[in-house]
Amino acid sequence: MSAAADPAPQAVWDTLSQAERDAAYNNNAAVPGSAAWVAARDLAAAEFRATAQAHLDIPYGDGARQKLDLYPGRGDAPCLVFIHGGYWQRNTREAFAHYARGLLAHGWSVAMPGYTLAPEARLGQIGAEIGAALDLLARDGASFGITGPLVVSGWSAGAQLAVMQMDHPAVSAGLAVSGVYELAPIRDTFLNGPLDLSDEEIAAYSPLRQAPSGKPLAIAYGTAELPALVHDSRALAAQRTAAHAPGALLPIAGADHFSILDDLARPDGRLVRAALDLMPGAVA
Repeated sequence: MSAAADPAPQAVWDTLSQAERDAAYNNNAAVPGSAAWVAARDLAAAEFRATAQAHLDIPYGDGARQKLDLYPGRGDAPCLVFIHGGYWQRNTREAFAHYARGLLAHGWSVAMPGYTLAPEARLGQIGAEIGAALDLLARDGASFGITGPLVVSGWSAGAQLAVMQMDHPAVSAGLAVSGVYELAPIRDTFLNGPLDLSDEEIAAYSPLRQAPSGKPLAIAYGTAELPALVHDSRALAAQRTAAHAPGALLPIAGADHFSILDDLARPDGRLVRAALDLMPGAVA
């Protein structure tokens, strides 16, 4: 039975032990072989980044992590702005470089911004940094050969950051993958140490507590993901449906929290198709 078939822990949160709450959001523990997957991902990303045509380490601010990598496609094609995950406290943009392959094959550009991690940065600062990266792409994209619309995307914590940028004036659409869209439970888990989430941050930065953007947003999750993440994806899609906001809910059959990204690396991947479907007027 897939994890998605289990009851969502949010429904019984008050009855859960600390160990059960921690397990509800521990993707590494939930996916067998996750350490080997991460090692293989890092190797594939390094090899791709070393050989791909790219503009690397473009600064959008003064911080050490306030840089982005841009993998250009056709100048007038859309640009996917992919935000990495890691519960806002780990990972780097470099470790996800090879996931640009799928859309590059269709002529799209792909930008990958880094950002300052917790505890050095609080959640509001992280979000502001992503906004600054989008500002740079809107302002200076033409100097790097991109003039097409921006589609903001992210995986895991990056999906939360992406959804929070849907109303950025440079963003035309969004693709959220395996995200956390309600932050209150996170405060009750092992993840909260570096984050130290406040009531105000939970209210301000939980996408499920915000009015949905009217721009198209595709929401994807793997059917073998942790029930807590499946719950949030379905809840966000239901909220948007109730508000008549456009965009599809995309359960990726059999995918777990890590393997779902394979569908971004392949030209025929389901996440690649979801991105293409968001921009039907674009040349592909």
